[in-house]
Amino acid sequence: ALYVVNVERNGKIIYTWKGNQRNTHIGLYDLQTKQNEHLYMFERDLCIISCSVNNERTLLAVSFRQYTEEERVSRLLQSVSKYLTLLIEIRPINNVRVLKAVDSCVRVQFLYPVEGRSTSTESHLLLVSEDKYVEQFDIHLVAEEEHKVVIENSGQLPRARVADDLIWAQWDMMEQRLFYIVPKESKNTLKCVQFYPDENFNSILESHLDISVNDTQLKLVNFGYDYYQDQDVASKSLNLQVFTSKAGGLCVCCSPASDIPDEVTYSIYFLHKGYNKTFRVSLERTEHHQLKEVAFMNLDYYVAAYLPGQFLHLLNIQHPDLLCYSLFLTGEDARIDMLQNCSIRSPLVSTVLDCHVGSMYAVSISDSALLQFLQNSKRDSERLAALHCALLHFRLTEDLEMQIIWWISENLSTCHSFDPIQEFIIASLYCRICAETPNLDKLLPYTSLLDWIGIIPGVTCATDIISLPVLEFQNPRGFWEKLNSNLESVKYAEPHLHYHNNVLRREWRNLTESFGVFCLFTNQGEERRTTAYLRNIFENAKKVLLHLNTWDFEERLVPLFQEEDYQQQLLMGLMVAQLKDHLMRHLQYVGKKKIDQIVLDYVANLLNLVHRIMKEVWRRYQLHSCIFCFDERGSAGEFAVFHIMSRILEAANGMCMPLPPGFHTLHLGLGVRCLPLHTLLHYIDTGILHLTETCVRKLLKDLDNTEKNEKLKFSIVMRLPEALGQKVRQFWNHPINANFIARKYVKFLLEKLGNRQCSGPVPERLSVPVEFLPLNYLTNMLAEIEDQGVHPYEKQDHVNVRFVEETALKHTMMLLGLKYS
Repeated sequence: ALYVVNVERNGKIIYTWKGNQRNTHIGLYDLQTKQNEHLYMFERDLCIISCSVNNERTLLAVSFRQYTEEERVSRLLQSVSKYLTLLIEIRPINNVRVLKAVDSCVRVQFLYPVEGRSTSTESHLLLVSEDKYVEQFDIHLVAEEEHKVVIENSGQLPRARVADDLIWAQWDMMEQRLFYIVPKESKNTLKCVQFYPDENFNSILESHLDISVNDTQLKLVNFGYDYYQDQDVASKSLNLQVFTSKAGGLCVCCSPASDIPDEVTYSIYFLHKGYNKTFRVSLERTEHHQLKEVAFMNLDYYVAAYLPGQFLHLLNIQHPDLLCYSLFLTGEDARIDMLQNCSIRSPLVSTVLDCHVGSMYAVSISDSALLQFLQNSKRDSERLAALHCALLHFRLTEDLEMQIIWWISENLSTCHSFDPIQEFIIASLYCRICAETPNLDKLLPYTSLLDWIGIIPGVTCATDIISLPVLEFQNPRGFWEKLNSNLESVKYAEPHLHYHNNVLRREWRNLTESFGVFCLFTNQGEERRTTAYLRNIFENAKKVLLHLNTWDFEERLVPLFQEEDYQQQLLMGLMVAQLKDHLMRHLQYVGKKKIDQIVLDYVANLLNLVHRIMKEVWRRYQLHSCIFCFDERGSAGEFAVFHIMSRILEAANGMCMPLPPGFHTLHLGLGVRCLPLHTLLHYIDTGILHLTETCVRKLLKDLDNTEKNEKLKFSIVMRLPEALGQKVRQFWNHPINANFIARKYVKFLLEKLGNRQCSGPVPERLSVPVEFLPLNYLTNMLAEIEDQGVHPYEKQDHVNVRFVEETALKHTMMLLGLKYS
């Protein structure tokens, strides 16, 4: 049988197997090329504890057990060391040097230089002793003829002490880091030593942890895998692992032995956030012989706590504050077919080693399984966690995004504690934008939820504040720079750094309430508001609209109209201005031009996401693009789309976010087709439907003047804002509309008249006098006011006293049932 004994930095796996003659072979498997290489053979049956090969594959370090205690007693070999550590020249096979011959177990690990570095004449080897110390050997090599490489110095190899008195240690082969724990006063202290290509190493991190570690026996992680000894140690030592993520996350995962038979406890210390979470899980179907040790796996964006046959808990490293972003799976959902043992280690990201059978597996979250879980979930916590996992963890394909949108359209009314449209838009924006600029993830929102008070059945969680780790370095790079940035964010109260729409909502409300938005763009004398501030706001909106990705103009699937929606443009411009101010306060080093680009990308992507939802919904219900007409009632599919658009509008209002140009026009058009009149008017009165010039003008022009349509038109006209009404009423040539215009005109003139008395001659206006004294008196009075220069409808020449008089006569004759000529 093959057994994995180590994983090197370049992903190459060292394994052993027994030959026919009970020889012990050591091989190397390259994950990239899928090739095997034979490294060395011992002509005896050995129990190899630890093994490592240098980057050039010229040296092999091996630690093995020579004899058990019983074998030494039976063979009278008390003077012979129990364990032996060798350094072997293997290219070509040449000398063998004994590094350690002791009674305590020793683990070996070569250091690896940065990738792409040329062949080195030096190698550095770590030795970790069961006597609780770590030392580094420096090995100088000499290249001889025929590519022969030998160790240069024949005496003692130079060595340096790296750490002392450790009670737990873990090797991070990818980043060449040694994490270890030393007892210090009342608390244990986690430390980290970073090794560099130039032979140096520095102690770079120190963090006090309130973890009780059994120091009777040293526990080592990722220093090779001894399948005989590790099983015994696992039952006596604390189960603890450290995981790091590319985004600067640092987690300590531990699971102490539980005294309660049907309960498991595990803690995740989010050192980059300054708190830890302790979970207690009630178990089902427990068996006394079953080992109840939680296995931890590093999935980069998630840490997985896994107990085979019981549960799989995926904890979000980036956003661990709310439990609803962590997936807790039970039953068949939590089953990993190839991993049914608890003796699991995660030496690499998304990789696990089953220490019980000596096999290594790649582990990842299946997008199809996650989507199926999302569709079958009944709890909001599961839906929200699966939705965020899909949006933030995967690089969404168009097909996967389409299926998520379809799921959202089906579950708008089943999600009670969150709005799936809001979460889809905010999480998608976060994922698309934050990858471009460092620290942007701390400034942009990733969720619409401020808190979550739900529970996970069978799981209790306690959160404790912990002290932040102390970092000591100069000119940090890579992970340490990102971790330091995360810690700085925690110090400055990270939740307050995320952009929030409170100020935006207040400013937008003030502008729209204090000044009619339509009036901001009409030449109505003093009501025109042309301040530099507003001009800048609308310039921002124009940049966003120019920055939008090309929509499907060829297929024109969704009939969105490229129209002037001033209210939405105002909101776009305000969002650009305030988001820009927010980023400028916290990203001074980025530069104004780059921030301008980020903000435009953010708002344009927001509009595109809304359009993306509408396009997929339009496609799902098989609506055609020429649906914007009023000569027939809407179909069931149109009503479903109308309902989804109403929920999009509700989500947008909740987040105070703009909508694409033409959204309100299309929404109103579907409303006219799908809703009965009283419901339509109720939706307009409550603000669900917005009256737009494009839609109202088309409605007035396209619908004939049947009694039903007249009632609809008049109801719409009565609800139009003053400025908009003046523009669109002229497209409805009907006595009712003329009567309405005349009434408004008379009301305006009389309000202007006030308490003034009419005097002076009344001009002759009609060639044929009207023998109706009340109307004569009214028209004479209005004519005098007109002569005084009060003309509210200057640009509409057909609106004057003559128009009022003719309209009144027509209306009177109609009421009397007489024919007017």
